[in-house]
Order: sequence, then structure tokens, then C-alpha cells
Amino acid sequence: MNQDSYSSDQPTGQDPLLLLKTLQLLWTKHELEKLKEEIRRGFARLEDPLAGLLAMLESSSDWKGKGHSLGYCITTELQLWIKEHPAVPQSGTKLKKLQARVLGMLSQCPTNLLDPLISIYQLHTADRNYLLEHVSHLYLQGNYKEAAILSIKLKLQPDQDVEKMCTPLLLQDKANLVEDYVGEYPELQRKLLQTLDMWCDPSFNIRDITRPYQGLSRYKPEKFNRRVLSKLVFRLLERFNVDPALCPNVINQRHLRTLNYLFYKRFVEKTMTEENWADHIQSTVGENRWLQGHLVQSLLRHCGARGAARWARRCRVPPEMLPRAVAEELQKLHIQDRAEEVTKADNYEDSKKKDYYQLPIAREKIHFLQTWEETLQCWEKVLQPGQVVGVDMEWKPSFGMVGKPRVALLQLALKDEVFLLDLPRLLEQAEAEGEKEKLPRFIQMLYSDAAITKLGYGMSGDLSSLAATCSALKDTEKQMQGVVDLLAVDKQLQWKKDGRKVDGLSPEHSHEERGVKQPEKGLSLLVQHVLGKPLDKTEQLSNWEKRPLREEQILYAASDAYCLLEIYERLCKDPESFGLGSDLTESLVEKQSKKPRAKKQLNKQEAPSPSGQECQGPRMEPSCPPAPISPQEFSVVCDNMLQGLGRYLRCLGVDVRLLDNEDDHRKAAEIARQEGRVILTSGLPYQTVCNCNKYLKVSRERMRQLVEGSRRASGEHSAGCPGSQSCGVTVPACDTAQPGCAPHGERAEGAEQSGAAAGLAGDTVLQVAAIPPGVLDRAELTDFFCCTRCGKVFWEGSHFGRVVSQFQDVLVASGDTQSIYELS
Repeated sequence: MNQDSYSSDQPTGQDPLLLLKTLQLLWTKHELEKLKEEIRRGFARLEDPLAGLLAMLESSSDWKGKGHSLGYCITTELQLWIKEHPAVPQSGTKLKKLQARVLGMLSQCPTNLLDPLISIYQLHTADRNYLLEHVSHLYLQGNYKEAAILSIKLKLQPDQDVEKMCTPLLLQDKANLVEDYVGEYPELQRKLLQTLDMWCDPSFNIRDITRPYQGLSRYKPEKFNRRVLSKLVFRLLERFNVDPALCPNVINQRHLRTLNYLFYKRFVEKTMTEENWADHIQSTVGENRWLQGHLVQSLLRHCGARGAARWARRCRVPPEMLPRAVAEELQKLHIQDRAEEVTKADNYEDSKKKDYYQLPIAREKIHFLQTWEETLQCWEKVLQPGQVVGVDMEWKPSFGMVGKPRVALLQLALKDEVFLLDLPRLLEQAEAEGEKEKLPRFIQMLYSDAAITKLGYGMSGDLSSLAATCSALKDTEKQMQGVVDLLAVDKQLQWKKDGRKVDGLSPEHSHEERGVKQPEKGLSLLVQHVLGKPLDKTEQLSNWEKRPLREEQILYAASDAYCLLEIYERLCKDPESFGLGSDLTESLVEKQSKKPRAKKQLNKQEAPSPSGQECQGPRMEPSCPPAPISPQEFSVVCDNMLQGLGRYLRCLGVDVRLLDNEDDHRKAAEIARQEGRVILTSGLPYQTVCNCNKYLKVSRERMRQLVEGSRRASGEHSAGCPGSQSCGVTVPACDTAQPGCAPHGERAEGAEQSGAAAGLAGDTVLQVAAIPPGVLDRAELTDFFCCTRCGKVFWEGSHFGRVVSQFQDVLVASGDTQSIYELS
């Protein structure tokens, strides 16, 4: 019905409440077209349509609920009608009275009604002080969310105190609303970030903030701590593209966690080379005196005075930062240290050749490309129909800092040679020449050519980083053809009922790396399974942006890409020996242009179709329901909001992986795809629980001997510990515990031995130094439990009884009386 149809409808002073009754009848009959006609006709007859709408809303309550309502329908139709009748809006005193009435209703309005009412009653033209006073009144009444939303709608934020407005919202876990509140105001973004950073200062008492809000409704104190606030700061820094230097406390704490992680990788796991470690230490610590102090203390703890002096010199720590003992050792250092290190490195290189996958092509067949002339020769060889290319990428580890990783090296492996493209240098060169689309064009040609087979492992993550490096490549994943993601092929491998791969190693297989045993995983595990030896990943965490690349980095990068060719060739030649269908090659050709989908695997006992037509992991037959599985057969990955649930599941025997606090939720998807786990999500600095299920039971007396032996050994080695040695304590092997929260096993044999006589399998070092003073003197503690994988020591704490009672009902319901006995 057009506008002319209402020309005969003149204002008659109709009662708006009588109109409302008519509209309610049509609403209940679901006659929406008639309803809209009657709304417009009715407003045309009202003496004052704006006052009439308020009268109808004030006498009805249906509009207060969420979703589509009669009130919403009436309001939006009036808004459209006003656009067709521009003479309707009022001004002056009468409008101010209407604005005062509608302001009183806004705090009760659903979000979808706010914008129409603000528009109809021209609230943006109202007196700003009056609006601020109204919002302040809402705030004082405890309506913090409503005050913030109304402030956003009326754009009042520049005249408000950002800390005052946002604090109760953060306490109520409304971080998204806080982000919206400052979203359009860079100055407020900076003020908010500075406030959050101040709260994250270790010396700041967070209780001073929370104390005034103890009676706050929906108060979630567990969501208001430095860990959560730190994550919020990094999210805001990235979203608003703010200089991280604005938040020194959060950045320093993140760097400190990185520092601790690097020490763990170097001196506990021993899976990081000296060069890599030194590079990352220097870039992490820099000239920050606070971090330099922590570096020196960590060096002393792990290396002793002599070792700390050697590393302090290497990491360029100012002499004035060194304790006296370290400074004295620094003066004694001479050239013999370097000679010893070279000898150790040579021995290690010999062991690597025996234990790890070795590149089968000569060194001169690996080309590091930094100029366009070299790169054009590469593309002529790569962009050949029928070519098979192994593709991989490397970037500098971010260690949880702001921003997405940018690709520093693109590896392309052919049968007889490998090309390593210095991506930053080539992009910079192309831009200087005014041809910045040149390199992206070649890469797009490679990925979109169906006649060229591209091999990768977890290609989606690589392409995401590639897009972050060069925006012209953001649609590469959508356009790619002829792609074989060996991550998907890996998941096609047959599984036995106990979760082990056919004719291969179990997913839990681990390789001893001169320290704590770490399980092989991802591509390294696939290389181990198919080619017999795992990849050496010690260069994985290199600084790939630093030039020139070291020889070890070049060999690692080339191996990462070339091994894909060998895996593909071996699987295509004999797929059945790996539990794959005989038509593997045909199935890969069919599926290579499709992105593999992840699928939850609740039942690992079901195997995929032997035809190899699906790259989605084990599937369940639709004709019969899945059989129940035991906790030991169930494996999950929990995001960082469900760490508590994850630990409880571990107590019940479930195989659980926990995300680190800094991890993005996408990492859960990567782990699930890679290891066949179910994702548990509701949305630890570095992981502190290793998920091992075997423990060593040690008596209090024996543990006291170990602690004292450790202290004596530490004193004897105070002259320094080389980087390849450990200053910890190892203990004799013995019976190990059953899976569960409270391990149950026999007392360690050989308790009469003192010091560090023997070791667990893999020489796992017991972390006895972490036992707080006084624990060994507690009379109620008779035994300690030591993890056989990471060496951490556990004992029954004050909350043990609560945990036992919490799980007792569950175990009783399942009839598992033995577990109750073990827990108690």
C-alpha cells in the first residue's frame, strides 16, 4: 500500500491505547501484513505519534524481552513512517519532555530497540550534560552494562572515565563490551591499555580494585586476574594496532615466561641448539635490565657460576649486572671453553646422523635465493606440468607476542634439488622495483595449477601465515588445486583398537633427546613411521628472520620440505603396508583440491574405509550406535578456559592435552587434527603437566636423601655445568604407578644408594629442588610420587581430601571400587 492510501487519514485524536489493543489482536493472529497497515494508518490518525508510541510502550511489557516483539514491530514501522512524513518530528520543550520519558525506558530495552528509539526521539541532539547525568545515575544504581551500552549508542565515552566505566564490566566478564566501549576512540584505547598494564604489575594489589565490587551481581573473580588481564591486553594491542611499548609490565611478564621456556628447552629438554638459544635469549632480553637480572639468576640456577659467566658473556650481559662469583669466573674464561664446545658439537653431529632423517641430496643442490634472477630460474623448474613439489615455510617464533607470524623462508623441494626463498628480501626487492605483485603472482600460479602436485603438512596454517606476510595472497587457499596435505593422509593411516598405527610406532612413541624424553609428533612422527627415522627438530625454533642463515638452519629447512617427497613416494608405492587403500594415488588425485575436514573421533576403535576415499580420520558405521569406550581410550584437547575440567578428566584416566594460556583457540583444532583428539572448549603459562601416567613412589626418608644429595651435588658443581650436562638428581628405576590422580606403586628399590646413582629410563631428572622448605618435615606425608617422564615431584596437599570426596560418587556409580581404594 503506497503513501497516497493514507491521504484521507487525518489526525482524529485517537487514543493510542485503543490502537494498541487492535494491534495486539492482529499480532496474536500472526496477520503481519494487516498489522503493518494498521500501524501506519493508526499513527496517521494520532494527534502526536511520538507521544503515542511512548504511551503504548509504557502500558505494555512485551517489548522488554529479547527477540522480535510487537513493541519492536510498532517502533520500526513508526521509524519508517516518519521518514515518509518529515513534518512529524518535533523540537523545543515538547521534544525534551519526550526525550526524558524515553531515556527512562532505554535501560530496560533490548538492544534491537535502542537505535530506533534514539533515532525517533533525536537523542543525539539532547543536552549532553543531561545525557551524562542519566548514564551516571544508571551506573550508581549498579546498571553497569546498561550504562556502557547507552554511552556507546550516544557516543558519550570521551566525556567519561574509562577506568571507572570498564572496571565493573571486566569483573562481570564482559570484555567484549569493554572492547566496543573504546573501539572508536584511540585515546581511550591507550588509557584502557595503560590501566590494564598497571593492574598487571606484580607489585599491584588487584584486591584494591575488586574490594568495592564484592556485592556485584554476576561477579566472576576467577575471570579477573593477571593471567586473564594479560591475554586481554594482547588481544587489544593486536585489534587496535597499538604499540606494545605502551604496556611494559605485560610485555616484560610475557618475555619472562619466554625466558623460562627457553631455559627449559635448552637445559631440561635439551632440544634447542646453542646458537638458537643464544639468538632467542638476546632478542628476548635485549637491554632490559629487569630481564637481564632474571637471566643471570636463571643462568646461576642451571649452570653454576662458571657456566653463568660463559653464557653472560655470550648474551652480552653488562658486567655490573653480574654477582661477584660470576664476575670472577668471567675473568677466568679462556679459549679452551670454545674448543671444548666445538668438540661436543662435533660429537653431537655424529649422533644426529645416526638417529635422525638425513637429506639424500648433496649440499650443492640446496639453493638459497635472494635475488629475482635466481628466483626466475627456480620458477622455470618448479612450474612444469607434472612436477611434484614439497612445500614448507618457516617463520620466527612469536612466543605469544602480538601479531601473526610472517613467513621468513619458503622452501620448494624437487626430486633433485631444493630452493629456499628469502621471502622478506624478495618482497622488499620487488616493491623497490615497483613490481610488488611479481612474487605473489608466481606463488598463486603454483598453488592454482592442477597439473603440479604440491605436497605439504598442515598447509592451512602455512597459508594463513603466508597471507599475513603478503595481503595479495589472502585468497590462495580458496584457489588452490593439485594439493596433497600429508596431514590428512596421516589421519588416513589405519588404527588398531589400542590406538596404535599399523606396522608403525604408537602415537606415544618418544625419542630421547639428551634430556627429558619428548614424544615424536606431527610430521616428525610421520617421517619416523614411513621412513624409519624422525626429523631432527632442534632448529625448529630458530630465528628465521636473522641473516645469514646458519648451515644447520639451511639443512633443517631443506629436510623439512624434501622429506614430503620421500613420504609421498613411499606411500604411493606400497600404501597397503601402511594400512592405506590400494587406490591411494587415485584417491589423492581426486581429493587434492579439496580442503580436508576435521571430524570428532569419539570412538577410535572404528577404522576408516580401506578404499582411502576419506581424509577425515576414523568413522563410525551409521547402522549401529558407537560402543562405550573406557577413559583410557578417550583422548581430548581442552582449551585454556577448561584447564580445571581437563585435570579432573586426567584424574579419571582420560588422555588430556591442555592448551597453554597464550595459545590461540585454533591450536586446539591443529592438535585435534594431528592427534585424533576431541576438542573440549567453552569459548598454563607453558604447560606444567606432561600428561604422563606412570609415577615413581618414593618414601619421605629416601626423598630427604635425594634432596640432600642434590644440594651436595649442586655445591660440588658450582664451578659450572656445561650446557650439555645436567645438575639435577636421577634415581634408580622401580615399579611405576597406575594411571590416576594419586599414583600407586612400590617403594623405590636401591634406597640404600646415595646421591645420583642410577636413572630412570631415559635418565629423567627428578626436580627435587622444587620441593618447598618444610614439606619434608610434615609428619602426615609418608610418600612422594615422581613423574617418570618430566621428573616433577608430587605429594598429597591440603586439598587432596576434597578431590577424593569429589570423585568418590563418580567411582561408586561406575562400580570402580578399586579406584576408590587407590584414591583413598
